[in-house]
Amino acid sequence: IKTKNVVIGLPSSKTFTTVIEVPVMPENELRNTIKYQVDQYIPMAVNEAKVDWALLGTSLHDPKMQEVLIASTANTYAEERLEFVESLGLNVIAAEPDPLAMIRSLLPSGVADARLIIDVGEQSTDLAITFGDAPRLVRTIPTGLKSLIKAAVQNLSVQEDQARQFILKFGLAPDRLEGQVYRAIEGVLDNFAVELVKSVKFFQTRYPNNPVVGSMLSGYAAVVPGFAEYVSSKTGIQAAMANPWQRVTVAQSDQQQLMPVASQYSTAVGLAQRKN
Repeated sequence: IKTKNVVIGLPSSKTFTTVIEVPVMPENELRNTIKYQVDQYIPMAVNEAKVDWALLGTSLHDPKMQEVLIASTANTYAEERLEFVESLGLNVIAAEPDPLAMIRSLLPSGVADARLIIDVGEQSTDLAITFGDAPRLVRTIPTGLKSLIKAAVQNLSVQEDQARQFILKFGLAPDRLEGQVYRAIEGVLDNFAVELVKSVKFFQTRYPNNPVVGSMLSGYAAVVPGFAEYVSSKTGIQAAMANPWQRVTVAQSDQQQLMPVASQYSTAVGLAQRKN
């Protein structure tokens, strides 16, 4: 990698992202409206935050309204991150919340309907529901692989590294290890499923004419055996693995090596694909 230009990912725990509706108006008016009203949409004082927005287009349920994506992060956090990365001799051209980058790499081209995207990380899960090529709901669930490992350690009386191996090898399969792993983490999974269902219901209430027709799994959700089947059964939406590398040319010789970890790159690839 020779470029000095970088895009920084901002973790969900440090950002706030929401979609709002405002009346249809010219862009210069919209700019002023957002500037003077943004404090009611973000959970921090405007003078302590970096805020940006993007127009998504006409509202899906009211042609007199338009939808705007707003993202914010604390000034102190953004500036510390910027100074650190620039001190390494790199040139920061943008900073972006991780879930937005994830959508860019995972969503296939030309998807016209609503999709649920689930990226399970170590500490938490980034979740987005998109319509067309734009996010309409973005949130974080405080459940990640670590939560499952902690439950397995407690309920199976094993060490942390062994619990991790069990989950990544046997996953949620009820017929592996007599279903012990699944039973050990079932409580955490059920809470996770409740949050997924809640998110889908919120979206369907807001956009009753646009059903979520599929879900895409990334991060640990894509590699834990049985996770896709679990999500499908709990949400009633067919789940499948997403491919963050779908628009990246990868040499044949590297593909085998990349395969086991490919799903962990959704945010990094999405940041790299950002058009400035």
